Amino acid sequence: DKRILLIEQDAKTLNDRTWCFWEKDEGLFEQIVYKRWNKAWFHADGYSSLKVLSPYQYKMIRGIDFYTHCYDVIRKSGRVDVLHQQVISLENISNGVLVRTNEEIYQGEFVFNSILFEKPQIKEGQFYLLQHFKGWVIQTSTPTFNPDEATLMDFRVDQQEGTTFVYVMPLSETLALVEFTLFTPSLLEDAQYDAALKDYIASKLGIADYTVTEREFGVIPMTNHDFPINDGRIVYLGTAGGQTKPSSGYTFKFIQKHTAALVKQLEKEANPFVKTSVLKKRFSWYDRVLLHILSYRKVEGSRIFYLLFKRNKISRLFAFLDNESSINQELILLNTLPQWPFMKAGIKELSS
Repeated sequence: DKRILLIEQDAKTLNDRTWCFWEKDEGLFEQIVYKRWNKAWFHADGYSSLKVLSPYQYKMIRGIDFYTHCYDVIRKSGRVDVLHQQVISLENISNGVLVRTNEEIYQGEFVFNSILFEKPQIKEGQFYLLQHFKGWVIQTSTPTFNPDEATLMDFRVDQQEGTTFVYVMPLSETLALVEFTLFTPSLLEDAQYDAALKDYIASKLGIADYTVTEREFGVIPMTNHDFPINDGRIVYLGTAGGQTKPSSGYTFKFIQKHTAALVKQLEKEANPFVKTSVLKKRFSWYDRVLLHILSYRKVEGSRIFYLLFKRNKISRLFAFLDNESSINQELILLNTLPQWPFMKAGIKELSS
């Protein structure tokens, strides 16, 4: 049996992030789902609606539970060696790949790489926004939250910087994750995220007395840059492999689908080279159109999501955002958006 070497810079012993996603059935990580919701609020100026998510559930996985679970599986396999080093570079050679770290050089038949070493070179006609977010887990002294109802998106916040919303994931009556999120070209100063969170907690949640027990911060590129699937025997994963949905920033579920395709290909052909499907090309066009609209602010992002949530069944919207909808569903959904700006952007992106 061939040995597998996992090189991870950090030991992953902290609860440094959460993954939230919708899912129809039991998933690969069902046993470590920390919290799940069957209902979620959507808010925009002048509109609030509690959505029943069936046949989906909205699920949360905590970073520390994910790391612990994965390392447990790795340890039990008996085939994986784990090193905590910083990867400096990768280089294809005639019979494999060289991996240079800050301590050593290693050679493998194939390398699966999730590291985005540098910002991609954005060409003319391509878009590059950042989804950036800061979240606080807050603890209140008295019952405050309904743990059965999440807030998926709340756009009742200042939209001056660009598409901006808050989501709230209540973990109990006294504990919740509150996350301030933006789709904009550049980051804010750290104090601005804190100020926005404080204002939202006070003005929208009506909470004056609370303690911040955990903090998280993240940045996800939203771009139609053509990330390579592979370079020689280097196979790219995650954001580095184009598995972040350009128009929404969603990544977690797309990574699972891509990984399943890689495993299937390895079992079938003994190589991990997965081809881009026709289906993905169709959804890439949808993503480019929405990025075009958001980047040029032809229609404000808050209005786009307001129309999507108000005029569509949640099952149709989630299927579309998961790249799993039918053409008929997509035509219905697209018809709920402002026709002229989306038509112009669609024609522009078809010819680009």
